[in-house]
Amino acid sequence: MWQIFWKQFYTEGAYKNILLGLRNTLVIAICGLIIGIAIGTIVACVQVAGRRNKVAKVFSVAGDVYTGIFRGTPIVVQLLVFHFIIFASVDIDGLTEAILVFGLNSGAYVAEIMRGGILSVDAGQLEAGRTLGLSYPAAMLKIVFPQAVKNVIPTLGNELIALTKDTSVAGFVGTIDLTVAFRAISSATYEFIVPYIMLAVVYLAIIIIFTVIIRLAERRLRRNERK
Repeated sequence: MWQIFWKQFYTEGAYKNILLGLRNTLVIAICGLIIGIAIGTIVACVQVAGRRNKVAKVFSVAGDVYTGIFRGTPIVVQLLVFHFIIFASVDIDGLTEAILVFGLNSGAYVAEIMRGGILSVDAGQLEAGRTLGLSYPAAMLKIVFPQAVKNVIPTLGNELIALTKDTSVAGFVGTIDLTVAFRAISSATYEFIVPYIMLAVVYLAIIIIFTVIIRLAERRLRRNERK
């Protein structure tokens, strides 16, 4: 089994597809999280502001609808809806499409993460900032938001890990990810055990690396707080 796998992997050049799939998997997960953080932070701030401002409350309801849709439907369904309906008449490659969909999906989860982080900061600090003459947006940006980010770093790390594993369905829109690359080997050789074991090992290695990076970031933040 290993000889068959190695022949297809090296001699037949399947490793090129795997490297491409690895790159695409990392790009989708990391770029998706970046987009998710940007969208989620805006939605979370609007939701929190909606408690104080009637105008913001209207946008807060829109944010609730957005998070409800993307958290309430499977990522595979979202990919198919965007691919066959929303982007049906648009000339867009599968990688870009996957990044956008994963970013929107992540934004719904990050919105709840950031909202929880903002609410975890003592409300008295916001009021103290307002007392010192800061506007509400300035007080949120300079006082509340930096503390909220520190509180949610571990949870954002978990979101990155979840996104990385979810990229295994990106092949539904024609993107070559790790799962597609290893599946091609098993389809060519009719040997499924080794390719899928190796696929699991690669995913596990990626998750371990991300976990180590997240823990180092947490330690750095704790060290800065003690200083």
